[in-house]
Amino acid sequence: MDDIYRTSMLLDFYGQLLTERQYEILDLHCNNDYSLGEIAQQLNISRQGVFDNVKRAKTALDGLEDKLGLVKKFAEQKKEAEEILLCLGKIDKEVLDQQNRRIFDTIEDKIKVIISNS
Repeated sequence: MDDIYRTSMLLDFYGQLLTERQYEILDLHCNNDYSLGEIAQQLNISRQGVFDNVKRAKTALDGLEDKLGLVKKFAEQKKEAEEILLCLGKIDKEVLDQQNRRIFDTIEDKIKVIISNS
């Protein structure tokens, strides 16, 4: 997982636990692709101030993930759902009766929703 994507995921899971300022700065940096200079100019603070806030926020997010592990668990569950979908794809639906085929299709659709919402 690349650094920006990982930080963005951590921000989605734990962002509300940061200070408002840290959240705002990290959101601009990761989710809106602002440079440190652009953030500094927009918020009327120094580039060093932005850098320090980004560093502190990332450290806080990493600490929360180390303790709670929600992003890791989320990624593992998504991977498991994708593997279930692959296994379902190996089943010959033609041998199923109509009722079981509908159940199969419902299960497949629900797993696809889980994956797409991840």
